[in-house]
Amino acid sequence: MIPRYAFPTLHRLAKGFPVLVLTGPRQAGKTTLARLAFADKVYVSLENPDEREFAERDPKGFLQRFPDGAIVDEVQRCPALLSWLQGWVDDRQRMGDFILTGSQQFELTTGVSQSLAGRAARVELLPFSAGELSAAGHLPSSLESCLWKGGYPALYDRDLLPGDWFANYVATYLERDVRQLLAVRDLSQFQRFVKMCAARSGQLLNLTALGADCGISAVTARDWLSVLEASYLVLRLPPHHQNFGKRLVKTPKLYFLDVGLMAWLVGIRDAATIATHAARGALFETWVISEMVKQRLNAGEPIDLYFWRDNVGNEIDVLFETPVGLQAVEIKSGATFASDWPSAILKWKALVGNSALEPWIIFGGEGDYLRQGCRVRGWKEFALVAPNQENNSTENDNTA
Repeated sequence: MIPRYAFPTLHRLAKGFPVLVLTGPRQAGKTTLARLAFADKVYVSLENPDEREFAERDPKGFLQRFPDGAIVDEVQRCPALLSWLQGWVDDRQRMGDFILTGSQQFELTTGVSQSLAGRAARVELLPFSAGELSAAGHLPSSLESCLWKGGYPALYDRDLLPGDWFANYVATYLERDVRQLLAVRDLSQFQRFVKMCAARSGQLLNLTALGADCGISAVTARDWLSVLEASYLVLRLPPHHQNFGKRLVKTPKLYFLDVGLMAWLVGIRDAATIATHAARGALFETWVISEMVKQRLNAGEPIDLYFWRDNVGNEIDVLFETPVGLQAVEIKSGATFASDWPSAILKWKALVGNSALEPWIIFGGEGDYLRQGCRVRGWKEFALVAPNQENNSTENDNTA
């Protein structure tokens, strides 16, 4: 069992909100974490047809079964329950009363916003971060294995090959979630769309070109991409708003949130292939971005990550704001530091002036050192010192 950095975040928020909402992709460990973090609460799943029928037919009677609160799994299966829960928690005035989990942002977020505004705190749980895996001694020894395997808990809990697990995950996802959220008649066409998105991870998002490659309109591509976002499979990284006297690209970049899933979708079937694969750079960039996202979400913080690119192609892979200035991050998949790596980020730093902090370069090798005015960190070192990890703790032995 691997400790989750979101554990202390859940307990912190449970002190100030009557309802906690734990969301994230399917199979990310939400149920396991909720049951371990709140072991004293009754657990009920609305995936169970009998429980779901009871909640729909008699929501008041359903809630009366839980005088000490409960963990209600897959609560988006019964949206009407949220309205009854509002009055229930208002009357009881107890913090950390109900823990709700769900894996579809559309229905769950809408229901929480309408019925539980001001009463619920949300924590978004993604698959294992590299920091969590490293702390438990489960981080793959090579970068290629790390990129191939990804972070889904099942791949670390069971004797499974990534290819076997991802094939079934994608098939199940297509059958369950897509049919619920979209009127997709040709599932093979949607699967092609997902694979084309994976091939574009790390690139500027062009919905017209993406749709044309899949034989669908740009409007349909936008709708389908929204479903992938709602299911926590992809993220749109926005450009930073500050132009520093330059004309900026205003298009977001697309990233997968699990690099192992991305690797499977682009056709990689073993770790050794990644060393020479054309997508190696995109895979590594996707991994770094997803790690930064996980660290923020685990701490219960907004993502607030950006990239910067001007109209002549100068680009910074990641920018984020800190209380003391802007932090720029360059991502390089090479295993050996190259003298030209800092050129773009130092040019940007000169443009920004005193508001820029010491830049970071995250690369595919090992080490942690200063070079040409930049902090250079290998992939393993980055996993241990990624932003906001210092705010998390695994001092509890509770795991998920």
